[in-house]
Amino acid sequence: MEKTDFIFGIRPILEALDARKQIDKLFIQKDAQGELLQELLRMSKELNILPQRVPIEKLNRITRKNHQGAIAFLSPIEFSDLDEVVTRVYEEGDKPFVLLLDGITDVRNFGAIARTAEAAGVDAIVIPQKGAASINGDAIKTSAGALFKIPVCKVSSIKQAIEGLQAYGVRVFGASEKAAQLPYSQELNIPLGLVMGNEETGLQSDVIRTCDELIKIPMNGEIGSLNVSVAAGILLYEMVRQRL
Repeated sequence: MEKTDFIFGIRPILEALDARKQIDKLFIQKDAQGELLQELLRMSKELNILPQRVPIEKLNRITRKNHQGAIAFLSPIEFSDLDEVVTRVYEEGDKPFVLLLDGITDVRNFGAIARTAEAAGVDAIVIPQKGAASINGDAIKTSAGALFKIPVCKVSSIKQAIEGLQAYGVRVFGASEKAAQLPYSQELNIPLGLVMGNEETGLQSDVIRTCDELIKIPMNGEIGSLNVSVAAGILLYEMVRQRL
């Protein structure tokens, strides 16, 4: 990651938060303490930024300068509020179309998914505060600039985001190799959400339990899985086909 993507030191990060800079990730040393650090934790909580406690070795790998136990990665985009996005879509007379990414950690996969999602007319991409790919120059480049166009919503929990969408009447489908249903037999011309899981482990168990339905892509070859960005494209465009 380029040096311009992060700031370090407690006071500079406090100043960035006070200026309402968009923070992608906030790393704080596991055993760090002090009044100034408590102020940083308080302010980050007020702004719904979830700090990640990490060992000092991780911070030292990012920078050898005096980071004071705190490093913040700046986001090149502004994050959106999921409730506001869904409400706006309904007010415009449309059906919400939301993509949720449950632990997509590869930056290029994330960028490629964002590019397809924007082209497919997805209203918002939802990512967790922890366990998500960084939104950096590589992600922007791979998305062909789509991340500047499509709302990205950060949430503390994908499970809670699904429950919130369901409260708005959005039916949420989870993509899983263990599913019994194919997308082609589902009614998808409705307010809907699609959840794609981690590249290696798939959807979390609590996410699986919370989804309204699980769907899978039929696989006829010997290789049993697809790259997650390819799988997302296939499912998103089946949804587009039905919505047309």
